[in-house]
Amino acid sequence: MQQSYTAVYRQNDGWWLGWVKEVPGVNCQERTFEELKRSLTLTLREALALDKRFRQSISTFKDEMVIYEEDGSSAASAQA
Repeated sequence: MQQSYTAVYRQNDGWWLGWVKEVPGVNCQERTFEELKRSLTLTLREALALDKRFRQSISTFKDEMVIYEEDGSSAASAQA
C-alpha cells in the first residue's frame, strides 16, 4: 500500500524551502526547486526507514518498571 504525503514549497530570499506536512522534522532548504524536491524525497525516505526500524525495535523491547521510595530504596518491581 502506497502512502501519500503532502510537500509544501515556498521561495524566500533566493532559497527554496519545503517540508512534508505529515512527518514532523522532514524539511529542507535548497537553491533550486529541483534540488529541493530531491532533498525532500531523500529526507522523507530516511525518516520513514528510521521510524520503521524504531517500531520494530520497540516491539521486541522487554520493559521492566521499578518504583522507588523517596529514600531511594526499591519498593516494587513489575513486568510490563
